Amino acid sequence: MNLPATIVEAQPAAETPWAARPIRWLGAPATVGLALPAANPTASHLYAPRGVWTDGQRLIVCDSGNHRLLLWHQLPVADHAPADVVLGQADFTSEGPAAAGRGPENGLHLPTGVIVIDRPDGPWLVVADAWHHRLLLWQGLPTASDTPPDAFIGQQTLSEVQPNRGEAASAASLYWPYGLAWIDGRLIVADTGNRRVLIWDGLPGVDLSAAAPAAVVLGQDDASGHDENRGGPVSAGSFRWPHAIAGGDDLLLIADAGNHRLLGWRGQIECDRPADLVLGQQNFESAWELPHQPQGPQRLRFPYGVAVAEGLLLVADTANNRLLGWQLPLAGPLPEPAEFVLGQTDFAGSGENRWQAVLPDTFCWPYGLAAVAGQASGRSVLAAVADSGNNRVMLWELATESAAPSAAALPED
Repeated sequence: MNLPATIVEAQPAAETPWAARPIRWLGAPATVGLALPAANPTASHLYAPRGVWTDGQRLIVCDSGNHRLLLWHQLPVADHAPADVVLGQADFTSEGPAAAGRGPENGLHLPTGVIVIDRPDGPWLVVADAWHHRLLLWQGLPTASDTPPDAFIGQQTLSEVQPNRGEAASAASLYWPYGLAWIDGRLIVADTGNRRVLIWDGLPGVDLSAAAPAAVVLGQDDASGHDENRGGPVSAGSFRWPHAIAGGDDLLLIADAGNHRLLGWRGQIECDRPADLVLGQQNFESAWELPHQPQGPQRLRFPYGVAVAEGLLLVADTANNRLLGWQLPLAGPLPEPAEFVLGQTDFAGSGENRWQAVLPDTFCWPYGLAAVAGQASGRSVLAAVADSGNNRVMLWELATESAAPSAAALPED
């Protein structure tokens, strides 16, 4: 399938087989050139969404500014389609943290990360309720709005919401958990406020006690450490703001947003150890930010999102208002430049919406990112992007030139 190309080559000598196009727009339409949230929440408007998940059939969005989770039980076939279910609020028109003041027992405060874990006992929905310093879990995908969670991680009760449970950091506590992933039977959480990543063997609150400590604390000297970059200079084993997490090709990838880089670990992680590769910086010891300058195919500025599908690595280069793509596997500790860019006309661009009006193929602070194998025959990827500054989620189709649409492909408006 030859799609309208919106990507460019990394450099004249580098060819990429991927072409891409936006295929669905969820959230506010761009009237008068802006995509603004409704004055009051609705089932079809979003306010600064930060997290997104899809399996190619269903869609879940962390509508972070409205402190809620929106679920579509079928992938939307029309732009601006309303959600089927809302969690964290009593209904689609309520707003405010902690269920509009009803309390944290069934409410959210700036939810940021979301995944669905497929297990023998059925799917589990897991949400990073960041400013309540916990994860909430639902067994199955709720079909009714305002369904209470079935389990939680990071607090002692559902009514408690203090960072690190009001105590010193431990291997069982959380402080601003923003990102999470389920990889090879392990729950991996970006515990951003503690500047570390926690890894559990299994699912706390289900397989393990909700108070079970993480098996691995990555990025600190011990479970009580919480300083930026371990209290010293940036290194291959430190974080400033660990955020999104993805895995692929026997590689764990963590977006270390505050150090403007992506770190990668090869093989199984059984203990704290340095990363094996870095993207976005010239070495493991640098954390340079280059605002208001051409970024090129090798620089990152506040990368908040990362996803892997079909051997393709996508990174939300948030402050540069673009997505960058690499083919896996990545070679060496300092991999090659990105192969393509989405959201900008070339690697030099970094402006919000290309300094134009909001268009289907522009970004303003793309934050969350999810990717799965697409529905086209051949090699294709469906990517969902939480385009936070534009108050919307965009679905993109990426495909090789040999890919052809299937009967299940999304219709265009």
